[in-house]
Amino acid sequence: MKVAIGADHGGYILKEEITSLLEEMGIEYEDMGCNCEDSVDYPDYGLPVAEKVARGEVDRGIVICGTGIGMSITANKVKGIRCALVHDMFTAKATREHNDTNVLAMGARVIGPGLAREIAKIWLSTEFEGGRHAKRIGKIAEYEQKED
Repeated sequence: MKVAIGADHGGYILKEEITSLLEEMGIEYEDMGCNCEDSVDYPDYGLPVAEKVARGEVDRGIVICGTGIGMSITANKVKGIRCALVHDMFTAKATREHNDTNVLAMGARVIGPGLAREIAKIWLSTEFEGGRHAKRIGKIAEYEQKED
């Protein structure tokens, strides 16, 4: 598995924590920035992560900002992305099993590093169940393919 990860200034410290987790798990990753706590615009980091996932250059993406909201909205603008904003372990597992999410969003000002690590670990190690859920994901993909 290969993961793209990106954060704005509000998520930078937590991004560093999650990249350490990826290293511990032996997961290859591409750090898309930012690499500071100076104010930056979250779309500048969320869009490149989502685009890499959508193009199939990486298997999954992780985006982090202060609340996770801006990054999740941004990632979900990219065709083919199913990004979930997760702040607990139950939804980390459910969003993979039922929704086959390919991008995880987290809020650094909402959850601490310990919980964030657990969420990421669960999300990264949980597989999509398929079955009845695949039909639902198919409906979303079909809608995305409609021409405006």
